[in-house]
Amino acid sequence: MNLAAPLRIAMVAGEASGDLLAGQLIEALQARLPGAVFFGIGGPRMIALGFEAWHPLEKLAVRGYVEVLRHYREIAGIRRDVKRRLLADPPDVFIAIDAPDFNLALEKALKRRGIPSIHYVSPSIWAWRGKRIHKIGAAVSRVLALFPFEQAIYEKQGIPVSYVGHPLADMLPLEDGRNAARTLLGLSSQAPVFALMPGSRQSELQYMADTFIETARCIQQQLPEALFLAPLATRETRVLFQAALHRCHATQLPIRLLFGHAHQAMAAADVVLVASGTATLEAALLKRPMAIAYKMAPLSYRMMRRMAYLPYVGLPNVLAGRFVVPEFIQDEASPENLAQAVLNLYADDALRQRIKALFREMHLGLRQNAAEQAAAAIISYLPPARRDHVALPAAA
Repeated sequence: MNLAAPLRIAMVAGEASGDLLAGQLIEALQARLPGAVFFGIGGPRMIALGFEAWHPLEKLAVRGYVEVLRHYREIAGIRRDVKRRLLADPPDVFIAIDAPDFNLALEKALKRRGIPSIHYVSPSIWAWRGKRIHKIGAAVSRVLALFPFEQAIYEKQGIPVSYVGHPLADMLPLEDGRNAARTLLGLSSQAPVFALMPGSRQSELQYMADTFIETARCIQQQLPEALFLAPLATRETRVLFQAALHRCHATQLPIRLLFGHAHQAMAAADVVLVASGTATLEAALLKRPMAIAYKMAPLSYRMMRRMAYLPYVGLPNVLAGRFVVPEFIQDEASPENLAQAVLNLYADDALRQRIKALFREMHLGLRQNAAEQAAAAIISYLPPARRDHVALPAAA
């Protein structure tokens, strides 16, 4: 073994939230593994840290059976290319950041070749498709779970697992940042402000943008002084949202488009209207009441609905084990229903305060220094000679 050669760490992230988690993990690993090189599939945050991206992350950011089928040939070609390159020149360790439908087959092939495969973010087997746990066990060397209840599920099946907490809980402040966010964005402290979070994937914007814009119109009709913030993650999603504004004849609505700044937009809002996904957890960690909405291709929805185990899909409700904030899925996610839910939350200050208190407790439970814990778990899979040269983590 050539100890002078840099450690080589392959990673695949499949969407904007994965890019964020992977970026934090890369920083933690770089502190412990000076000179390590990172490569695979990643987004702008990873690339800014020196990650070599073989393919753009956006190619994998597709959700729903029908949507995946439309892009299957391209996605399968990307996976074949990544697999070929990794098997031809094996990394010291492979880290899959979520994206299980893309990553698990890749992990299984690498594991068979003796390459440690760490899956960071447990697939939501507790919500649907629970039989995947056997496929996960065959593919991974260890699962790094973000939520405390997931650990027992894997331990019961004899699958190596570590609960590391959620990196977002470490990154986002415990205290309410409403006033600071409004000052940063130049907003009045008294204005009714609502954040519109229609999703980070282009496929989500195609289904959600019009509904969110029409919801804003309904809210303004009942609350004329309302202001709306719409942070878009990429240039492509911004273009899609602008096209929806023109399609809905809504360019005169007081909707302020932001490039990024999602956390500031949610922190500044009185209530957030959010597409189901990681953004619901971000809103909860920012202590913001929310209404959750989601739409997808009708066939995808019918298939997913049959396989679901829980009555809720939003992460705040999953973590609480009950409906804490309202959810509207598919046909129920009408502009009228969403507007009424948002306005009800805005009008009920006592309810908003109870929700914020619950979200603070949730935040404390998820704050576990996740990136450092994940880095330590990954380093334990390096060859012993490599581990002898690992730098100690910086003192807190």
